[in-house]
Amino acid sequence: MIYPELHFTGQVWRPPYEANSQLLQLTSGCTWHKCRFCSLYHGTPFRVSPLSEVEADLKVIRQWQPRARRVYLTGANPFALSYDKLMDVAILLRKYLTHMVSFGMFARVTDIAPKSVAELKNLRHMKLDSINIGIETAHDPTLDRMDKGYHASDILEQLSKLDEAGIRYNVFYLNGLGGKGNGEVSAIATADVLNRLHPCIINIVSLTVFPESQLHQDVLDGTYIEEPEIERLMEMRTLIDRLDIKVNLLGHHISNTVPITGALPGDKAAILREFDEAIARFPETELKAYRNRIWHL
Repeated sequence: MIYPELHFTGQVWRPPYEANSQLLQLTSGCTWHKCRFCSLYHGTPFRVSPLSEVEADLKVIRQWQPRARRVYLTGANPFALSYDKLMDVAILLRKYLTHMVSFGMFARVTDIAPKSVAELKNLRHMKLDSINIGIETAHDPTLDRMDKGYHASDILEQLSKLDEAGIRYNVFYLNGLGGKGNGEVSAIATADVLNRLHPCIINIVSLTVFPESQLHQDVLDGTYIEEPEIERLMEMRTLIDRLDIKVNLLGHHISNTVPITGALPGDKAAILREFDEAIARFPETELKAYRNRIWHL
């Protein structure tokens, strides 16, 4: 028997909490491809899946997962598509998957800007209920150095639109991105912005530099000095200590030398104690040796 295949091109990533979601490719690669630290979509040019291809995949999904309730649209930032194109996709989702309750995807901060609050509300009505956004940090000098293409003010403005539209969002904080000596200022700047927003989950990932990234050459050239592991733990501690919003924390990624999970504000004291104990217990060399053993995320 020949089984039909879905269209997937290049790397396919999804957040851990989307493990039970039906994956559907809407884009491949990234529209930006300039972040100096990123190697996630190395070698994969940006491409939008034609609606005909999306519809063909939905026919396969309807055959094999007719009661799918959650769909996750893959690609680095499918939300870069225009409002009209996203509405076309949402209509197809509802046509072929009648039991679908919601769908989500990745987005860049800049992907939100062209869409009005009214358009975002319409997408929410069509069952788009969550977006994952790699803000990385709200420290402007670091955002500039890493060529993210936006500033802290943009994070605040665009994510506030999601709050107004009723679309849940989860953010990714890239611990250690600022480099040696910039951990605390990055944590403080990011907490100050997030305290004015309403993220559902803050995912904490620690920077691990791979050869495919532009940052790797910066390290070799000596123009970028990686943040020491103890400083990274202190940075995460500062971020969490300064957050005064109700939010879930997911910091159990393989890149974190001290994995943590919890919900603020209830678990804050316990999490801070974990960091204090780790900072006092583990030598820099041991933590660095762990990072050096990470060959892939």
